[in-house]
Order: sequence, then structure tokens, then C-alpha cells
Amino acid sequence: MKAIAVDDEPMALEVVRSHASKVPFLELKAEFTDAFQALEYLQKENIDLIFLDIKMPDISGIEFFNSLRKKPLLIFTTAYSEHAVTSFEMDAIDYLLKPFSLTRFLQACNKAFELYNYRNTTGTSDHVYLKTGYEQVKVMYDEILYLEATGNYVTFALNDKKVLARSTFAEAIHWLPQQKFIRVHRSYMVPVSKIEKVEKHQVTIGAHKIPVSEAYQQQLQLMLRNGMGHDHVI
Repeated sequence: MKAIAVDDEPMALEVVRSHASKVPFLELKAEFTDAFQALEYLQKENIDLIFLDIKMPDISGIEFFNSLRKKPLLIFTTAYSEHAVTSFEMDAIDYLLKPFSLTRFLQACNKAFELYNYRNTTGTSDHVYLKTGYEQVKVMYDEILYLEATGNYVTFALNDKKVLARSTFAEAIHWLPQQKFIRVHRSYMVPVSKIEKVEKHQVTIGAHKIPVSEAYQQQLQLMLRNGMGHDHVI
């Protein structure tokens, strides 16, 4: 798994470099104290994971990540705990609060690697297995109407039933193929092909009205134009 680290503090980058060297499945390709140099690098190179500080000069880590068209997996590394909710909304894999131990770093990397492997196998798959209690349930992608975050669980609304999966919303999002599903709200994700109507603050899928928050409107409109055309947009 190829990664980069972006942090305006050289000492913080040294910690990431040291920890990363001990993780066998992780290759730290580059480190940046300048976020704009990192942006230039990402335009040329394919990276699977970013270790990203939040408070940096000129541009914040949040602004940096939101500016990326192709978004790798994300692990925030920060000294400030108040951005944890924002990291959840951005589907960050983990939120490492400085100073973090090797054990805590490895825990975040393991989570990222699991999702990285899952993401790389879903491209040729048409289903996902969901953990529900002590069993796993097979769900076909084309059965899914929407996903809804419910605390530490995720509800998968299907054509004829609902499945409550034991998972965080960030994990569930990475289980699904990005070209077919899109997040429209901090608590909702939908299959693009099943969107019947788009209004300012909601989309319609069958009999369901799914809320769309302002933070995701631009991304939704872009995906609709690229994949579904203008006829569905109101």
C-alpha cells in the first residue's frame, strides 16, 4: 500500500516515517511539509493512503483533501481533537491524536489495509458480505436502495428488506464501488443509477426521499453530469 505524509512539522513527519518503516504492507513514498508540493505530486502519482495533518499554513488538511478529485484513503494526524466530527464526515479511516504510539499507528494502518484490499476486490464483484450479529449476509449491489448511518451500525435498505450491519459508516462506504455509489449526507449514501429525481436538498429513489446536505451537493451534481446526464437534475 503506497502512502504519503503531509505535515508542516518536520518532527511529526519523522514520527510517521519511523512508524511506517515497521509496517510490512506500507510503503511511504514521500513526505511533504508544503501541502501544495503534495498536491503537485498527487497529480502525477497514484497513492493509496494519505497521513494528513489538519492545521497547516496557507491551506488546512481538510481543504487540501476536499480539493483532490481522486481521493485516496485518509488518516488524519493532528494535535487537535475538535476536528474528529469533521473527519467522520470526510470518511477518514482513522484520527490519530498526537503524540500517537506505534501500536495506535499500526491499528490505523491495519484498518486502512483491510479497506484497501476490499476496495481492490470489489471492482470485479457484484456483492458485499455484511456482518450482522454472528453471521454474514450476502447483499447484491443492485439490491441496495440506500445506506443510513445508525450509531455504530449501518442500515442497508434493500428492495424488500433492511439489513443492519455491524460497521462504522466510513468502513461501509469503502466496501462499495466508488463509481456506483455516492455519499449525499453525513448519514446517507445512495447508488447513482437509482436516483430518479434530484432536488436542492433531497434525492428520490423509489418511494424514498433521501436528504442531501450542502457539503455533498457539488460532488453529486458532478457525478450526475458525468454519469447520468442533466435530465435528472432539478
